[in-house]
Parts: sequence; C-alpha cells; structure tokens
Amino acid sequence: MSDVAKSPEVWHPSARYVAQSNIAAFAAWVRERNGLDVSDYNDMWAWSTEDLPGFWSAIWDYYRVGESASYDEVLSSEQMPGAHWFSGAHVNLAEYILRQGNAQDIAIVTVGEAGDRSEVTWAQLRRDVGALAATLRTLGVEQNCVVVGYLPNISETIIACLATISLGAIWSGVGQDYAGQAAIDRFAQLEPVILITADGHEFGGKQRDQRAAVEQLRAGLPTVTDVIAVSRLGLERIPQTIDYSDAIADEAQFAPVMVPFEHPVWVLFSSGTTGLPKGMMHGHGGVILEQSKLLGLNWDLKRSDRFMWYTSPSWVMWNCLLGGLTAGGSVVCYDGSPMAPGPDALWQIVAETGVTIFGTSPGFLGASQDAAIKPAADFDLSALRTIGSTGSPLPPRSFRYVADEVGDIPLFSMSGGTDVAGSFANGSPNVPVWSGELSVRGLGIALQSWDDDGNAQLNEVGEMVITKPMPSMPVKFWNDPDGAKLRAAYFEHFPGVWRHGDWMTITDRGSVIVHGRSDSTLNRNGVRMGSSDIYAAIEAMDEVSEALVIGAEEADGGYWMPLFVVLHEGVILDDELRSRMKQRIREQASPRHIPDEIHAVAHIPHTRTGKKLEVPIKRLIQGAAYEDVVNPEVVDLPEAMDHFRHIASDRLALVAIRI
Repeated sequence: MSDVAKSPEVWHPSARYVAQSNIAAFAAWVRERNGLDVSDYNDMWAWSTEDLPGFWSAIWDYYRVGESASYDEVLSSEQMPGAHWFSGAHVNLAEYILRQGNAQDIAIVTVGEAGDRSEVTWAQLRRDVGALAATLRTLGVEQNCVVVGYLPNISETIIACLATISLGAIWSGVGQDYAGQAAIDRFAQLEPVILITADGHEFGGKQRDQRAAVEQLRAGLPTVTDVIAVSRLGLERIPQTIDYSDAIADEAQFAPVMVPFEHPVWVLFSSGTTGLPKGMMHGHGGVILEQSKLLGLNWDLKRSDRFMWYTSPSWVMWNCLLGGLTAGGSVVCYDGSPMAPGPDALWQIVAETGVTIFGTSPGFLGASQDAAIKPAADFDLSALRTIGSTGSPLPPRSFRYVADEVGDIPLFSMSGGTDVAGSFANGSPNVPVWSGELSVRGLGIALQSWDDDGNAQLNEVGEMVITKPMPSMPVKFWNDPDGAKLRAAYFEHFPGVWRHGDWMTITDRGSVIVHGRSDSTLNRNGVRMGSSDIYAAIEAMDEVSEALVIGAEEADGGYWMPLFVVLHEGVILDDELRSRMKQRIREQASPRHIPDEIHAVAHIPHTRTGKKLEVPIKRLIQGAAYEDVVNPEVVDLPEAMDHFRHIASDRLALVAIRI
C-alpha cells in the first residue's frame, strides 16, 4: 500500500465546484426521492452496485428516458450472461438524443486539418436525420437491416448513424484510417444493405483519396444494394453512387421507430486478435443509460458544454462523442492528424472552438510534453474545464504536465471499452485526482480486482472483473446464436463473472490503477487492432516466413510496438524491405499501427499446439520475470525465447533511463 499512499493529489474540487456539479444535483434528488444520503461518491457507488434496480430506475427517471410505467421490471436477475433489463420498455437512441438541444443552438462542429470549419444546429440536425432516414427507407432499409459507414470523423457520420438507428436498423462504422480489406473483414460478416462513405479525407498534410478503397468495399460487400457518398475532398464523383447532398435534399419529418430496450443499436468490433473481428451488439436502452450516466454524472457534461474527443469512427470513443449529444450541448468532430500541421494542433482547435471538455490519449499528452508545448501559455484555454484520457494507462508525468501547463482543472483518466460502450473506472467532479490513478469506479458497475483464485482484493494487482450485470453489456455477438462466443470472451475464466483482460489495482480509497492489457490486443492511442491484421499483411510477402507483433505499455507511459520477422533463407532485412513492410501495413491494415521497429529473428516461439507466444513476450518486455510468464515445457522451441529475453532486457534498461 505504501506506493499507493504516496500518489500525490494533483487536483482537488472546491466546495463551489462540487455544489455546481450534476452529481451533487443528482445526490440531492436521490435524497428527496429515496431518502438516501449519497453525497459521498463511495456511498453512491455502494448504493448503485448493491441495489441495481433502484439505481438504474433512478437514472431512468432522472434523465427522463421514458415513462416509469412503460416497463415491466428493471432487471430480470443478476445472472451473467442472461440478465435482461427494462422488459416491456420501448426506446430509441436517436429519438432520445434529438429531443435534447435547443433548435438554434449548435449541435455539431466539424473542423478539418486544413482549418476548414462547419457547424450544424440542432434544428438542422433533426431535419437532416429525418431526411436521410426517409431516403434510407425508400432504399429498403427497415428494422434489423445493417447500414455500414466508411467515413472520417465528420458531422455526416453522426447524421448517418442517427438516421440508421432511428429506423430500428443497425449501424456499424469504421474510419477511413482502416484499409479497405480491414473494413471488409468487419463489414462482410454483417451482410449490410447500404454503404455510406466519402471520397476521402486529409491526414498528415496530405489528401487521401479513398475512392479505390470504396470500390474495393463495394466488390467485397455483395449484399450492398446502394452506396451514398459524401464529397469531402471535392474529387470526381464515385461512379454509381447517390450523392449525400441528394440523399438529404427532400424534406421529411423525423419519425423514429420505438424499439424494445435491448434492440441492437450498432455493431462494434473486437480487435480480431485470434481471427476475424467479433461484432459486439449493444442495445438502444443500455447505451442511453450508460452514456447519460457516464457523461452526465462522472464527466459533468451540461447543455452549456462543448465536448471534443480526438477519435476515429473505428473506436468506441466516437460512440461516446455521439453520446455527448445526450446532454443537449455541442460536440466537435476533428477530421485530421493530431500532429498536423504541428504537435500543438489539437490545443489550437480546443482554443478556437471553445471546447470545455477535451478528450485525448496518453500518447498525445506525452507528445505535447516532449515537444515542450505550454497549452495555457500559448492558447486561450479559458473555456476548458476538464480533460479526459483513455486508450492506455496514463503515466504520472502526464498528470504533472497538465497541472503545470494546462491549469487547475481535473484530468480524468478513464478505463472502459468497446465491450460496454462506456467506462468501468473514471473520474468524478466531487473526488480528487491522484497522479497515476483513476479516481473512482463507475456508478452501477460492480468492479473488483481478483487474484487467480477469484478472491476480491485491495491494494494488490489482479484481474479486472465485473461481478454484476450492466445495462450496456453486449446483448449478443453477431453470428453467435447460442451465445458461445460471448461466454468465451468474458465469462469462462471466472464462470458467471465478466473478466475484462486488464491488470488493475483497486485502492482502499476507491481509486483504480490500470497496469495494461493482460491479453495481446494492439492498443495504440486507444485504437485497438488485432495482431492478425498485421500478420495478414506481412506474412503474405515473399520474403517473410512468419511474423510476431507486440504492443507493450511501458513504465514511463510509452507504448512500444515492435515487429519481429523470420525471413526466408538469403533475405536480408535492409531499409528498403522495412519500408515495404511498413507500406503494406499502412495499406492493408492501418496507418496507425505501423511498428516502431522491425527486427529479424531466427524463430518465432509457439506453444506446442502452435499458438504464438504473444502475451508472454509482451509481459517480458514490460518487466515480468521469465519464469513467471513462460513454462519451457509448453514451448515448441524454448531456445527461441533467448533472443526475446535479451530484447526485453535492453528495452527495460532504455525505459529506466527515460524515467
């Protein structure tokens, strides 16, 4: 406990700050409604996890999701999987969002890398969603049909999602940072009927023409009957497509279809570590409750706020950005590189658009610090009142950097996931921020740290588990009729308990320390991808026999992603071959997952059943002892591990110097 106790407090809420917060208003409402004193966050968390029906019905009523009489029961049981929420209720996420804002207020601001900017009012948002939904309906879209988006982070993407789900159809989207084949791997299994896309986007100072990728998607998605295309770059129109401007041209009344609480709203994808990415389906009602609770209470999002998270439609944080509209304020979509034209690009956008709540990644904060950027001195950040970070554990140096160079505002580190379209641990306006820690466990989330025997523990590193159901847990996986994939993903390691795959510590003051992934997902700046996408690109090369890629969170907050390759006899790993490997990954997997280094090795170690030892090698690189992560008896070629042991030792020494 000694190390935890020494974590310095870097922000403390004033009495006035707490009094003006949404969570204080909610606590007062609960006191009047239920006769409970939950003004202390830990008391509120205890109530929210001990009385799930009482807490979630309070969220339902407080945020006016629907009439109390419109559901039969809040929760069928606490069994996982198999719990059902708000039976008998009918809701629609698009309907819920579009009744929030004032007509003439700004709902969405889109900013491009070149400085272009556009705004959409709430009235225009309602109008365009209704118009696009009517067009989709004429194209044959109805309940349970799938519409997919291959789009940058722009207002049209939000409109396309809302229009789709307003019909009771199912949305799934990825950003154009994904190569065409990576998008096909996700979309083809959904058998979509409509593709909504764009001619391209700008990233890193270059216009990226995506028309060839769109044609690749069209060829790889035979169930698609129509393609709607946004002109983002003003290029020659993609043949045989419906122009987006035509798709929203006709006036049509917004007419949402109210669907059962657990009706699928979208499909989000796992990273695909062990095969094709798995499609996770969340329900309309669960998303409404989780987003309203998370953003309203923990993030203190109000109608007066302007919310920006640097993200891509490939990542669940885009869905949280969309969820920011549940507060009735505005969101900022940024379409471009966070480092162009310079490393201070996002800070400039935050200042110019008056962002009040800004979300980013540990990588960006670390890059800002390394570039000696002084955001508060260089920009007018007077509107900014909260910063968020997720994607990987946030190191202590970033907490110090924000306190010193941004201002006396809370920095909320958050841990959650695509899996629940929300967060498990985060911050709260009525709790201090401690360096290197997530201040609180999420309300309504029975989060615990378990040892290998399934015992709950404090102040010790263990597996992150959820012991009771959440409304936003997946209602099912795509193409998983008997639920076998869902059970295997979360509930088999500890039967009936959600095991998330993170190493974590829960302190005795209720804060959380996340130590990184306990699996082999590549998680760079919060954009997750499975190693299989990298292998598909590299192992198809004539020069390569086999490859291994590792993504390791490091002690100083860095993220090291090396690629190891076994080359065919006579092949030399020179700069030209390295360049071609990186180009293949950029084109066939993702430009955000280019390896930091590429090393030639004699062998890739496997288990005796043929599985690459990704996780053990990752843990070696992170500092674990060899005997704790590798049993030589199960390795097909134990001596192949020697090279990786030396690499891990050298890397740890380098990180120690940086610290």
